[in-house]
Amino acid sequence: MRGGGVVIAPGRVRADAIARGGALPEPPPTRTIVLWCPDWPVIAAARAAGAPPEQPFAVVAKGLVFASSASARQHGVVRGLRVREAQARCPELVVHPYDDALDHRAFEPVIRAVEAAVPGVEVLRPGTLALRARGPARYYGGERAAAATLAGIAADHGAPAVRAGVADTPFAAEQAARARPVRPGERVRIVPVSGSSDFLAALPLGVLGDPELATVLDRLGITTLGDFASLSDEQVRDRFGVAGAFLHRLAGGRDPREISARAIPPELRIEAAFEPPLDRADQIAFAFRRSADDFAARLRAAGLVATTIRVGIVDERDILLERTWAHPRWFDAADVVDRVRWQLAGGVDPTGLEAPVTSVVLEPVAVDDMANHERGLWGSGPDERVHHGLARIQGMVGHDGVVSPRVGGGRTLSERVVLVPWGDTPPGGERALATVRDRPWPGKLPGPPPATVLERPRPVDVVSGDGESVDVDDRGVLSGAPERFRAEGDRGGGFAPVTAWAGPWPLVVRWWESGGRRLHRLQLVDAEGRAWYLVLADHRWWAEAIAT
Repeated sequence: MRGGGVVIAPGRVRADAIARGGALPEPPPTRTIVLWCPDWPVIAAARAAGAPPEQPFAVVAKGLVFASSASARQHGVVRGLRVREAQARCPELVVHPYDDALDHRAFEPVIRAVEAAVPGVEVLRPGTLALRARGPARYYGGERAAAATLAGIAADHGAPAVRAGVADTPFAAEQAARARPVRPGERVRIVPVSGSSDFLAALPLGVLGDPELATVLDRLGITTLGDFASLSDEQVRDRFGVAGAFLHRLAGGRDPREISARAIPPELRIEAAFEPPLDRADQIAFAFRRSADDFAARLRAAGLVATTIRVGIVDERDILLERTWAHPRWFDAADVVDRVRWQLAGGVDPTGLEAPVTSVVLEPVAVDDMANHERGLWGSGPDERVHHGLARIQGMVGHDGVVSPRVGGGRTLSERVVLVPWGDTPPGGERALATVRDRPWPGKLPGPPPATVLERPRPVDVVSGDGESVDVDDRGVLSGAPERFRAEGDRGGGFAPVTAWAGPWPLVVRWWESGGRRLHRLQLVDAEGRAWYLVLADHRWWAEAIAT
């Protein structure tokens, strides 16, 4: 007690309120500004297509209209309409496929311009931004002035007719921005403090973005957000689950979300320019070493590692030699320099570079958190030693000097062996290789494939019990049962007995061409338990693989 007063800690006040059964006071609302550009997908697509602004334009996805311009809506072209129906209503309609990546790319300059004026911007979707109102309102002299200024900045950088809404919650602020202006030309709509629930009460249920919920509520006689908000939390949660309870809070002006500013990604792209241009691969690799160190340092500062990079080499003819490189672990500076050198070696003639190089551009394609690639307490054991050993050999013999085998698609065993340089991914990735491997190849033998595929097929003599050479007739039938066989270069050099055999299986290759071939496959098992994969071509047997 001081001067007749009593000091009570805030925690004691909350405890007393709970003890009396009273509800805890709601925290003060965080005022939000939302900037909304109407018809942004149409604006971005029309600019990319070069269509004039007055031309009726529609963006379509999966055969339905995704968004339409104001001139198209005057002809009845609305969202959800089938493309043919839209074209029937407006014959001069220009149709363009929806591209989400194009939306984001086109909106990036607007985001950066607003971020330059006010930090802490959250991108709700391309065409819609949200930010806390307190800081801008204090800086620009009020919420209306701040919203109008930011809307003007967005409009100056490529988002025409931007409208702004200010309310207690992000959802209410977005609906204020989307609401019909009270006065012609009005660009800012202010919802009074603690007035979000009253503002939202008259809006239809469709603004929640859940058509199924809106249909069910409409059948129950609930047609507005106010009607929906009047239901108790328990009733909504029991009937519509967690998702319905969340929308119920939005309808009542109790949006639980907070503005989460986007994290501006660090600039990881590196470009090294050479003046004068360099005409030797070793000079370029040596000159680029410092840039590679800078690239690795930027990744470390961001807590990232690069698992895939893209290297672009530009010569003085303005020809770009670009290639994407993958890594079994992650790239360090030495690995990057090796890839630059290998890329130069792969794009030149034996006498040297085709043209002097003016610049090398390096950028990451796939990055990962550094914590996922930290070394263990006792190192990573044999895997790390194997990688370092192979990488060192690859640095000496070249990129294609160290390869790892993959099982691909095809009819013959030689076609199915895919050799991939160490550290690279197969063309199209592992998934694409698996897709090719799983195709229905006519004539392909079932698995499992043999363990050893010979680099060069070995001639083989196969004889029957009477000593005659075994052949295959026009009907695909063996001339005799294989009893013995002899493979060139095999141990002993004599005929070995055949303990089991299967086949033959015909394979007709490109029968419609003069160079087509007809092959027959046969499997033999010798006395040592080895399985031989033989192919008959032009009445001559060849050993292509061995399984032990």
